[in-house]
Amino acid sequence: MLSRVAASFYWLSRYIERSDGILRMLKINYASSQDSVEGFSWEPVIRIFSGPDEELMKRLNNDSRSVLKYMVIDRENNNSILNIITLARENARSVQEHIPKDLWQCLNEYYHTVKEPRIASGLKKDDPIGVLDILIKQVMLYYGTAEITMERGQGRSFMNIGKYLERAIQSIDILDVKYGPLNANPNLLTDITYWKHLLLSIGGYELYQKTYRDGLEAQNVLEQVILNNDFPRSVIYSVNNIQRYFDRLKNNSNVNDYREISFQIGKLQSNIKYSSVKSISQEGLHQYLIRVKDDLYQIGNQLNEYYFANS
Repeated sequence: MLSRVAASFYWLSRYIERSDGILRMLKINYASSQDSVEGFSWEPVIRIFSGPDEELMKRLNNDSRSVLKYMVIDRENNNSILNIITLARENARSVQEHIPKDLWQCLNEYYHTVKEPRIASGLKKDDPIGVLDILIKQVMLYYGTAEITMERGQGRSFMNIGKYLERAIQSIDILDVKYGPLNANPNLLTDITYWKHLLLSIGGYELYQKTYRDGLEAQNVLEQVILNNDFPRSVIYSVNNIQRYFDRLKNNSNVNDYREISFQIGKLQSNIKYSSVKSISQEGLHQYLIRVKDDLYQIGNQLNEYYFANS
């Protein structure tokens, strides 16, 4: 497979996964903003997806509809859904001959849906939850179509590597931002609503209820999001799948490159697998998460160097 084709599959999938994470986070946080107007802040969401920006926070003024507009349809925001899906569509267009027609049509529909006037109007005047649900369903339709139509070859492997790399980074960023305020506000440790919204934002609340019988506790949330092999958005689940799909790329012409990246993935996989909530706490959660995220970025950089020809 040509390096530019592999890179397009990889980035197409990363952008789609990023849009999914943003939409789900926006939906849960908007609902939370309506439940607890006084103590609610959009600052953690902005930090996760746009970085720390004091000027931006002042401009948005913690106004829910302004934040939603900025995160969904603002062309000046590089990480808005509109800009992300535009980049995804450009990558798909460059490999259009390598993807099923149904998948291209699905992605095209997602792109045009985001641009519809009803989306901007709904965010401004109507119930934003309904608007976000429309876009979330577009993502789900894309993933379902990809699952049943994509050839089980190298292209799909690069797509899945991109998806799970992006997902792992998102889960780490969410944990890092959400656990950060604990030092300044220890009362959050027993704030059930705080942890419930964290789990809801990554689709983990129902599994948590089935797994843990002691109620919502910060340590259990940490265990599920990092170490639970059965949680689709846990860090270990994502890294296991990066390894799984990378293994399928091995061939006689890329043995040395494959070994180097496979070693990095395996090292990270073992590091997480043999971690515990206790060992993570002893190291320091922030330090642990930064170390894991740096390893993920290193894997991404090596893919770019060895497989995408620095595309």
